[in-house]
Amino acid sequence: VHLVESGGGSVQAGGSLTLSCTASGHTYSDDTDYMGWFRQAPGKEREGVASIDIDNNTEYADSVKGRFTISKDNAKQILYLQMNSLKPEDTAMYYCAADNPPFSISTMWRSIGYWGQGTQVTVSS
Repeated sequence: VHLVESGGGSVQAGGSLTLSCTASGHTYSDDTDYMGWFRQAPGKEREGVASIDIDNNTEYADSVKGRFTISKDNAKQILYLQMNSLKPEDTAMYYCAADNPPFSISTMWRSIGYWGQGTQVTVSS
């Protein structure tokens, strides 16, 4: 599976961004049944932000609940992350992830099979 993220950029605190992740090159049709967004700030471990499963059940990190929304267009195989009320602490490289078997935002990221190259989000105060 090939994942390509887009939509990152620089915004001021309180602003919004929408990240997209396009999936292609599936070996098996269920390779992207479980998808999510992770982020990694400089000097920190990669952490889960939001995930979505095949039934569109979603999960969010406490730090982004109420501000971020994950969604998926199954027909177009595009994963989205709508980010509102951005804070400087949201600054990080954001990565799209996909796999089957299931994973959650608390899954150790190294065990997830497919990753995009990342898109940078920078929030200034």
